[in-house]
Amino acid sequence: MSHTHPAEAHYTCLGVGAGPANLSLASLLHSEPEVSNLFLDRKDKFGWHDGQQMPGSTLQVSLYKDLVSLTDPTNPFSFLAYLHEHGRIYHFLNAQFSDVPRQEFRNYLDWASRRNPNVRFGEEVRAVDFDGARFVVDTDRRRLTADNLVLGVGSRPWVPPQAAGLIGPTQFHVSEFLDRAQHLGDKRVAVIGGGQSGAEAFLELISRSGSELPRRVSWISRRRNYFPIDDSPFTNDFYMPGHAEYFYRLAPAARERFNAEHNLTSDGVSEATLREIYQRIYVHRFIEGAEDLVALAPNRTMETVRAAEGGGWTVEVRHNDQRQGTERFDADVIVWATGFRPAATDFLAPIADRLEREGEELRIDQDYAVRWDGPADRNIFVQNAAKQQRGLADPNLSLNAWRSRRIVDRIRGLRSNEPLESFIDWSAKVGADAGWGV
Repeated sequence: MSHTHPAEAHYTCLGVGAGPANLSLASLLHSEPEVSNLFLDRKDKFGWHDGQQMPGSTLQVSLYKDLVSLTDPTNPFSFLAYLHEHGRIYHFLNAQFSDVPRQEFRNYLDWASRRNPNVRFGEEVRAVDFDGARFVVDTDRRRLTADNLVLGVGSRPWVPPQAAGLIGPTQFHVSEFLDRAQHLGDKRVAVIGGGQSGAEAFLELISRSGSELPRRVSWISRRRNYFPIDDSPFTNDFYMPGHAEYFYRLAPAARERFNAEHNLTSDGVSEATLREIYQRIYVHRFIEGAEDLVALAPNRTMETVRAAEGGGWTVEVRHNDQRQGTERFDADVIVWATGFRPAATDFLAPIADRLEREGEELRIDQDYAVRWDGPADRNIFVQNAAKQQRGLADPNLSLNAWRSRRIVDRIRGLRSNEPLESFIDWSAKVGADAGWGV
């Protein structure tokens, strides 16, 4: 390259991105001084779904599924350490939250990012190359080198192809809800997507009062109903390390079936949110007489979106069981609660042809290291971008700390103690010693 660079700094571990996944790793490495590390994020400051931190929204996992507790409960970056440092641990206990307020957890993550000097914001990684001995990382400020890279670039909002060219002030992804969903009084609003984000957007809209209340709010989903998240004990075993290891050994077709069949274990709606929505609708319809405020339309597939002749938008959907014809929903504003996809890793272009892929993902081994043609002791680890290989728990907070510990162990050449296996035998016991005999 023709650019000049300041003196290179070398690290054992260099992280790209500083969201919850890499913050977990940075927190574990903070107490490992022999592993020099640096984590860079192009954002000017920490953020975590800031555009959809709606009042009353809560975390859908246990408070113990923080950055470190499930693998290092004495770590100073735990959620309890955050509460203690701020002098409100007793207040938090007395509040008896059934679930952690999401804004509180976001503030905890921000606190962890600010108290770790190895986490830096406002610096973008532009290119990664390999010189035969180490990774060469060019940022928008300097050149760095590293023995190991960890990709934790997070996810980006996704909308279906029909909406891709229409995003703007009156069509937007739910990740921009707090900024965009203003001044909707007496307007028609359509929320498309039946997961937790869609539910929260719908609830916020129908909870407005007076001149801020929309004229009509439609909630459209391709799911057969507005289903709750399955948070039962045995289902939660899907989010334990043992099941992640079992899932990794399955054939790709079996993995795909599992993720499709059990999506509601991670992407269902909390029962508290569904209950509040139902109660709000009851009050609007039967007590306040607003019979036309709400339209609930599950079990529909979105077909087209187009500009309406009189202004606004027309959404055409098809019923999944009664396939004849289409239904039309008119809206002044559309909120797309259609999820996220892994963010792009264009900075890997200089070595992209050396990295193995599995479908749309980088192929990883059991330690989340990308399979490539380079030296065995030079690794590119992937966080939160291997759902097809590691299952529904991969983008979830549940295995954050365990996955980070696995990466630390690989870098240091160690193997930490694993938690006890599930009560469930996930794999078949074949042979005379299977243990099922009497």
